[in-house]
Amino acid sequence: MNLELLESFGQNYPEEADGTLDCISMALTCTFNRWGTLLAVGCNDGRIVIWDFLTRGIAKIISAHIHPVCSLSWSRDGHKLVSASTDNIVSQWDVLTGDCDQRFRFPSPILKLQYHPRDMDKVLVCPMKSAPVLLTLSDSKHVVLPVDDDSDLNVVAAFDRRGEYIYTGNAKGKILVLNTNTQDLVASFRVTTGTSNTTAIKSIEFARKGSCFLINTADRIIRVYDGREILTCGRDGEPEPMQKLQDLVNRTPWKRCCFSGDGEYIVAGSARQHALYIWEKSIGNLVKILHGTRGELLLDVAWHPVRPIIASISSGVVSIWAQNQVENWSAFAPDFKELDENVEYEERESEFDIEDEDKSEPEQTGADAAEDEEVDVTSVDPIPAFCSSDEELEDYKALLYLPIAPEVEDPEENPFGPPPDAAGQNATPDDGSAHSGPGDKKQRQPSSDGGPPKKKIRTTTIELQGVPNDEVHPLLGVKGDSKSKKKAAGRPKGSKGKDKDSPFRPKVCRDRAEGLVGTPGSLVAAAYKQHEVQEGRYGSTPPQFEARLISFLG
Repeated sequence: MNLELLESFGQNYPEEADGTLDCISMALTCTFNRWGTLLAVGCNDGRIVIWDFLTRGIAKIISAHIHPVCSLSWSRDGHKLVSASTDNIVSQWDVLTGDCDQRFRFPSPILKLQYHPRDMDKVLVCPMKSAPVLLTLSDSKHVVLPVDDDSDLNVVAAFDRRGEYIYTGNAKGKILVLNTNTQDLVASFRVTTGTSNTTAIKSIEFARKGSCFLINTADRIIRVYDGREILTCGRDGEPEPMQKLQDLVNRTPWKRCCFSGDGEYIVAGSARQHALYIWEKSIGNLVKILHGTRGELLLDVAWHPVRPIIASISSGVVSIWAQNQVENWSAFAPDFKELDENVEYEERESEFDIEDEDKSEPEQTGADAAEDEEVDVTSVDPIPAFCSSDEELEDYKALLYLPIAPEVEDPEENPFGPPPDAAGQNATPDDGSAHSGPGDKKQRQPSSDGGPPKKKIRTTTIELQGVPNDEVHPLLGVKGDSKSKKKAAGRPKGSKGKDKDSPFRPKVCRDRAEGLVGTPGSLVAAAYKQHEVQEGRYGSTPPQFEARLISFLG
């Protein structure tokens, strides 16, 4: 479908809630690919759930980490995905196969990671209490970026739109602009609160189009700058922000901020509640406030790259915000006009004549001339929304969609697969390869005999001087996090009924005798261990025992 036809005339920001995406596990972070066709969601059980955003269905589940996933980033062509977990591990994944290409182990927790916008071989990593690190994936080397003050290592960093420069900001409000290739200092300035007082930099975000970027600071003000002015001012410059955005009434601190796909709007998520504030960048006026469920805390916000859609995460569920679509199925002639009231019609003199005597001879410039033109129906024009300003063609090797494999109801009874005893012997979980959960039965099947052995994943330990090893990730120490972890299995209130029978939704089972509540997998594990099921009594494998136990529990 033509993207130009999807854009409404007038406002280009969401107005209301448009359903939820329930990943079964608690969602912690999310990010769209470059085209907005796939949404990757990192969960607290270490899984990465990839959603097909057009069908709103799960396209792939990758059991990536043992600990919660805290940051995700897509490569430019969409074939690769890098993830960070709270146990200081950074992994690169092949999206099509779900295999891990390589891992990096850091001494401290990872706050953020980002792929280079143009070079798939470089990843920017922001460890806690450390200077930012630029990883080179091909040779597993790393470069520690220079900082303004060695005593202040609370540094955030981000690539600019094309990856030519890296912007870093510290807790004293100092912004450094570094050349990506040479790490030389190109420009710098300090963010002040109107006086000589400085404020800590919480995050730096760039627009997908244009040269603007925003800085979220601890003084609860979002400042929007023009990157070209920053480079013109040079070192120790004093650029003025284009806009200062804030909530003057409630003095709301901001958890997460980002630009719209066209760079014309800015959304900021409140750190106190599930509320999204949307401003128009050119004027700086607040155009919309979107309120989620009261009492929930916001974790992450992502704006769709090409459409006015926002994804936000709170209480482990991804909420979708979109425009109110008014359906109008009526069809009229092209020159038909709908009238609100009766209008007196004046008839032309020759309107109902069989032949118009006063009509002049048409020139050969209208419809007859158009018939002689040859219409090109074979060539495909690139979609402007998918191309950068310095590109003329789309990336035809890009991964826009994922093929969805059919669900196998009873994998142990599959006549073409391995025997059941082989499934039982090879059912040991392995981090990065084994999939768990009710929606991953097909992933638990081992490869057939004679298949290629799995390659050993290369793990590189990154040594950083002077970085403490006992730091705890902020996600693990957030106040009120214990409440949100008590999320009931299944879909929360307010979700759409059509997703009620989703195969990825865990069924809650209740043991009538002992009152145990949980998912089938957890109940089976507990009962299997408690009764010490002997081989031959309930079958030789846990899956067969699982089926018998579930049928017994009803």
